Amino acid sequence: MIETKRLFDIPYHQLNSYPNPKMFVTKENNEWIGVSTKDFLDEAMEISKGLIALGVELGDKVGIVSGTRYEWNVMDIGIQQIGAIVVPFYPNISENDYRYIFNDSGIKICVIADNELDEKIKNIKADTPALQYVFTMENVSGSKHWSEIKKSGVSIDESAVRERMAQVKFEDLATIIYTSGTTGNPKGVMLSHKNLLSNVDACIEPIPADRNSRVLSFLPVCHVYERMLHYLYMYIGASIHFAESMETIGENIKEVKPHVFTAVPRLIEKVFDKIMVKGDELSGIKRRLFFWAVGLAEQYDTVGMSAWYNFKLKIARKLIFSKWQEALGGNVNAIASGSAALQPRLARIFIAAGIDVLEGYGLTETSPVISVNSHQKGIRIGTVGALLDGLEVKIAEDGEILVKGPNVMMGYYNLPEETAEVMKDGWFHTGDIGEFVEGKFLKITDRKKEIFKTSGGKYIIPQAMENKFKESRFIEQIMVFGEGQKFPAALIVPSFAFVTEWAKSKKIEIGDGSNEAIANSEVVHARIMQEVEAFNKGYGGWEKIKKISLLSNELSIVGGELTPTLKLKRKKIMELHKVKCDAIYCD
Repeated sequence: MIETKRLFDIPYHQLNSYPNPKMFVTKENNEWIGVSTKDFLDEAMEISKGLIALGVELGDKVGIVSGTRYEWNVMDIGIQQIGAIVVPFYPNISENDYRYIFNDSGIKICVIADNELDEKIKNIKADTPALQYVFTMENVSGSKHWSEIKKSGVSIDESAVRERMAQVKFEDLATIIYTSGTTGNPKGVMLSHKNLLSNVDACIEPIPADRNSRVLSFLPVCHVYERMLHYLYMYIGASIHFAESMETIGENIKEVKPHVFTAVPRLIEKVFDKIMVKGDELSGIKRRLFFWAVGLAEQYDTVGMSAWYNFKLKIARKLIFSKWQEALGGNVNAIASGSAALQPRLARIFIAAGIDVLEGYGLTETSPVISVNSHQKGIRIGTVGALLDGLEVKIAEDGEILVKGPNVMMGYYNLPEETAEVMKDGWFHTGDIGEFVEGKFLKITDRKKEIFKTSGGKYIIPQAMENKFKESRFIEQIMVFGEGQKFPAALIVPSFAFVTEWAKSKKIEIGDGSNEAIANSEVVHARIMQEVEAFNKGYGGWEKIKKISLLSNELSIVGGELTPTLKLKRKKIMELHKVKCDAIYCD
């Protein structure tokens, strides 16, 4: 059991147990610069004093709008240790969502990253009466720099902060995290120090990292998944390196040579696609060996493999997969995957390649992790692993997963009725459908709210189907739909890069070669339909996708089709592509 009782105690634990000269590491002017544990805490203390000077009281809400960066962590600890409540934001949400969250939570002070976000907040400032101050982490003309917070606190004695710290209790509210949500307004999930610390404690064992480890952070730390792991890394003394951007992840991985990093399935899919493109560029024996190794990996399982298979896999790892490992820095012990379902095929291939992808499961409401595949309790591909210690899970009669434990939220902020809907007799109703495999490993089959019925009364489980169909190299993204219709259909975003190469190899001309030309091509439509029909063979007659429509642009956060954690906003997608959806069923 971890010793700390408040989240802000964690860096002090590191300072007292194993002070790290490179607690946080950021790349500046092509050089990785580390900040020590002591310097980090000194800066957090300056923030705390400044916030007191600016009038922040116990229980006041302070917002942070930023991507993953060092300043985020400084603000997080600085806010918490004066008993204020951290309200984190994704930097890519809409102005309407900003306006709603600012007003719902009553944010008093907000610290934002850069000029682009400054403009967004300025646009809603008149509609957010509680907001008194806005500071920027980067230098923005005409705006207050976050260093002014520190300057404000020069006259405040450190003892004032210590007095505030003493008033914060284990069970107190620490943060309100607004869920991205696939429908309606975001809901503010209230998490206590106890909630998050219990999850940190339970996840220390399954995460293969220690005080000597380097981790690379690039997922939004405002998301509870990455944030909880930051606390964990701080507690065990690992060095946290910040990627420069999503575009530089590959380069940053090679430079940092991390032992652990976290990812969402969409990113793992993109990594795999890049690897396969490299394989396609090979010729002769190298190409044959590459695809032999991939084919071998597709047969892998964590149990029951023969000695002959393991012998061949050893050869494949030496000849082919060692290069995959080198591309990820050569030191990766594990990639922790969460937020959405991972294709079992990808888990199979990466684990076979000697790159452990540890898929887990959880929700913001559960701080977040409920279960995870690990070496300690076993790995079962296609599941989200064994339960964390200290948690109870049961499967309701309708298949819904119910959770009880110290990690379960305090409730939704200002929403008692919505809280009562999901909290019943001490059990949190996740909204996910699942089952236990081997009586131990949790398997998610779908979102309860995403399951739909055809007009024939047959149930369709779209997420499981979508993950299966995405195994095709022709398919980048897919959404299955058909509520109340005679049959299910699908909107598909082709893998434009792969389709282009396929067309070249087949000497097929596709208009001007643009994404729009590809999506409108009858040849491409027919070829992707072949892929769909091949996968259809694995489903019952009522489940088979009868018709498809191709989209010319990727589903995106900016386009309003994906949540910040890259989940499909099904209702929104249906609205945006209503003409295409209606056309499928007009015959």
